[in-house]
Order: sequence, then C-alpha cells, then structure tokens
Amino acid sequence: MQLVKIGLISVSDRASKGVYVDKGLPALREWLDDAVLNPKEYVERLIPDEQDMIESTLIEMSDKLHCCLILTTGGTGPYPRDVTPDATLAVADKIIPGFGEQMRQVSLHFVPTAILSRQVGVIRKQSLILNLPGRPNAIRETLSGVQDENGKTIVQGVFSAVPLCVDAIGGPFIETNAEVSKSFRPKS
Repeated sequence: MQLVKIGLISVSDRASKGVYVDKGLPALREWLDDAVLNPKEYVERLIPDEQDMIESTLIEMSDKLHCCLILTTGGTGPYPRDVTPDATLAVADKIIPGFGEQMRQVSLHFVPTAILSRQVGVIRKQSLILNLPGRPNAIRETLSGVQDENGKTIVQGVFSAVPLCVDAIGGPFIETNAEVSKSFRPKS
C-alpha cells in the first residue's frame, strides 16, 4: 500500500494561544487511523483564525509538502473571525461543491444550525482540501455519515468520496476500513 501524506490544520484563536487544549487535531488523527488502511504521514498545524496564515499554511501543505489530502477543522461558521472557507477558496484551483453540500446534509441530522456552516471542498494542484467542523463529534459524523439504529447508512459521510477524488487528481490509492468508511469507486 502507498504512503498517504495528510495535512491536518486546526484553526482556533484560543487553542493556538494555549487558552484551551486543541481537540480537533487528535480527533482527525484518531478517525483517520481507524479509517485509512494505508501507512500515513501527518503534517499538523495549530494556527489562529487569520486568513493570510490559513492561506499560507494550505499553500505550504499542497505545494511544498505535497499532501494529497488536507483537512481543516474550525472557523467555518458565520462569525467575523471564521475565515477558513474564505482562505480555502482563495487558494483553490477548482471548487467541488458536493463536499460542502454533503457535510451540511450530514450535520443537519444532528443540529439545525448546520445550515450556518460555510464548509467547502476544493482542489489545489494535487491536493484535496476539505473544511470540517470544529467539534470532535461533528468531525466524526461528517466523515462517517449517518446510520440508523441498525447501523445501516442513511446519509453517506464525505470520506466515502475522498479516495476516488484523490485518485482523480493523481494522488495515492487510498484503501479504507469499510466498517468505518466504505469508499466508493465505480466498477471498471
């Protein structure tokens, strides 16, 4: 199996200043460790809600560090300091609207305020960049999807489309643990 290099960015003014412990990066790592079977290399950053810093971090992870997947957490709401989607769109080569639509669809099963989320999914060079919510539970829900009381999936999580998208932009073949996230690939 190919190595998968993944950039993880937690965007939080208070966590980056040490006011509280960041929970976004550990939640992302934990979920990815369960879901992705490939060997993984993580590149992590904890940064404040500053658009220029978010943009430069995304560019560094894509252009210099060659992360095929970059996941951000935090800064996607309507508040004045929430600028993660703005920074992501500013560095994008292509917007993939379905990722943002699906993230909100999943989150609406848990909170009515999901309609306030501005999460986006974009491609920059050979990197897929996704803006995830900030809360650890919401991160897991967004990536995994919604299951009924019998464990049957009723709304797909966004990660089920990530391996095919990474393939399409020239990244490594990502294999997933189907019990956590079953990736979809068309039959050839």
